[in-house]
Order: sequence, then C-alpha cells, then structure tokens
Amino acid sequence: MTTYKTTAMWRLLTAVVIAAASLLALPSCESLYEDLDPCPQGLRVRFVYDYNMEFANAFPSQVDCLTVFLYDEEGRWLATRTDAIPKQLADENWRMDFDLEPGRYTLLVYGGMQCKDSSFSFTSDPAEIPLRDVRVRLDSDCLTSPVGTQLHPLFYGRLDAEVKEGGTDYNDVTVKMMKDTNNLRVLLQQTTGEKINEADFDFCVVDNNTLMGWDNDVLPSPTVNYLPWARGDASPGQLPDYSEASVAWAEMSFPRLVTGLQPRLIVTNRLNGETTIDIPLNNYLLLLKSEAYSKMGSQEFLDRESRWNMLFFLDGNMRWIKTTIVINDWIVRINDIES
Repeated sequence: MTTYKTTAMWRLLTAVVIAAASLLALPSCESLYEDLDPCPQGLRVRFVYDYNMEFANAFPSQVDCLTVFLYDEEGRWLATRTDAIPKQLADENWRMDFDLEPGRYTLLVYGGMQCKDSSFSFTSDPAEIPLRDVRVRLDSDCLTSPVGTQLHPLFYGRLDAEVKEGGTDYNDVTVKMMKDTNNLRVLLQQTTGEKINEADFDFCVVDNNTLMGWDNDVLPSPTVNYLPWARGDASPGQLPDYSEASVAWAEMSFPRLVTGLQPRLIVTNRLNGETTIDIPLNNYLLLLKSEAYSKMGSQEFLDRESRWNMLFFLDGNMRWIKTTIVINDWIVRINDIES
C-alpha cells in the first residue's frame, strides 16, 4: 500500500515537471492566454552611407534628417516615418522598427528632405501617389543669381524586403544610401606671377538635372545654370621664379551627375568677354578615374565622389593652358578630350 502511494506521487510530480518544462520551452511571446500581446514581427532597419570614396559608413556624421516611405508589393503607400533627432541619427546602433504583417514591402528613403534648410521637395505627396510616380525636384529658390546656393545634402536609398510567415521577431535589413549632391571648387592660377582677380571672371555649371525619379534616375528637365555660392582670391605660395602665385576660386553646388547628360563647366573673362574655360564636366572629372580608379564604372565613380576640386593654369593673357589640370590633388596630363 505504501509503495503504491509513493509511486503515484512520483508519477504526478514527474508530469508536473514535464508540463512546466514544456511551457518554458515556448518562445517568450507565445502564450496560452489570448489576451496577451502577440510576438513582435516586422522589419528592423539600419541605414548605411558607405557608397563614397572612403568606402566607410558616413551616415551618422552626414545625414541630419531622415524620411522613410513604406509601400506594399503593389507599390501602394502604407506609412511614412520621419526622424530629425541628430543624436539618434548619429548613433551607430540606432535602428528604425516597423511592425508588419507577413508580405513583401519596399522602403523608399531620403536623407535631407525634411530638414529645415532642405534644398529639394516632392512634386506630389508620396502618400497620395504610387511608388513609381514619386519625383524629387530641386527647389527653384536654389537657382539664384548673381549668387548661387550651397545645396543642403540629399541622400537616397531603396530596399525591397520580406516579412515571412511564422516569424517571431524583427527581420534585420539594411538600406544602402547614396549622395545626390555635389560641390565643385574651381581654381584659376596665373602662371606668370601676375595678380588674378576673381571679380574678373564669371563661373557656372550648366546641366539639366533638377528632377529625379523614384529609382533615383535623373529625368528630363530644363537646362539651368548653377552659379557660385562662394568665391574669392588667394595666394598659395611662390612660383619657381620667387614671384607670388595668384589664384581666383569659386564654389558651385548642384545635384547628381549622370553619364547620360552633358554638364559643362564655363568660365568667362569679364574684361574681354572671352571664354576662358568651356569643357564637358563629366569627361574631365572622369580623367581622375582613369588614373586612380580604372576598375570602377564611370557612373559609380561620379556617384561615390561628391566633393570636387579642379585647378586650371592660365597664361599671361588669362587663357587656359590646355596641357595640365589638377583634379582632387591628382595631376592629369591632357592629350585629347572630347570638347
């Protein structure tokens, strides 16, 4: 009789232990009770900007506001998320979470659009149009004269992602960003020691790249002139004959450069009306790629680089000596280049 009771008690205790262990083995978000919260499910998004010449993530230091549009598989808008907290965006460990049902989604991301001093706007509210109809345009008040505008940096990213059935946590994904704005600093150096004055020259970049589509392609738009937002004179040191070198410089800012267009850099001498420089800008910038980054595609090179410096040497008549140009500190010897 005693033996029977002891065996039964052990059997009951064993059953209780097994049941408890089974409950503990369940995922923490699963429950026997319907009134408790379900498992979190969706996307946990990281944003990276390493599509630059340093191949290093500069998102925390360069992106100061962020806008994310969420679309379903059919390209219909679902939600918009914005973040303009500098401390948060500068945190390498920061992520943006989306609670989502199973399905396929597209994230369309812009950095710099919602900042107070943004230089770009949407042609229509992305929440009211399909994904493929989204357009971004340079603000008309950035095309000022006689002084140009330093454009606020614009960044673009897009990612297709999936939330699978039966998930019990967020799916970690990364949106790769690229920069859609450029700054060009043009320097004119007199080789004879004669003083050069920036006020004697007009500088501009001519292009038709003010409109970009949902896929970041540059779309047809009117041709515009990008004028200097800063300019001045400088003396970088002495020439070989010990005379003082003289430099005039100007800085211009403009949107994305693409190989399918023909932007030109034009410098005109105000004193005599002569054209000092008139060159196909892309072709000359790509001269640098041919020497240092020959294995990189032309469009990738133009997209990765965003800060350009070009140094031209002038003769005693203030005409360009068309044999050498310095681009981003690289000396390029010019033989033949399409004009």
